[in-house]
Amino acid sequence: MGTTVKVREKFQVTIPEDVREKIPLNVGERVEVVARGEEIVIRPVVEIPRTQTWFWTKEWQDQLAQSKKDISKGKVKVFKSVKEARKHFGD
Repeated sequence: MGTTVKVREKFQVTIPEDVREKIPLNVGERVEVVARGEEIVIRPVVEIPRTQTWFWTKEWQDQLAQSKKDISKGKVKVFKSVKEARKHFGD
C-alpha cells in the first residue's frame, strides 16, 4: 500500500516524496490524469515542441532504428568530403 495524501482545496494533492524519488518530476512539468475504473492514474507527459514532432513520427523512428542496425553491423561508408560523397551517390 502506498502513502496516503489529503485532497485539498481545488482538489489538489501533493505527490509524496517516496513516489517522486521513483518517478522524477520537476516543478512546472505536466502530467496526464486519467480515471481507470475506480483508480486515478497520474503519468508524466513529455511535451514535444511542434517544430520537432517530425522526429517522433513512426517513419522517422523506423529509419533511425534501421540506421542504428546498419552502423552496428558495420554497413557504413566514411567519406573524406562532401564532394566525395556526392560523387559516390551520383549527385
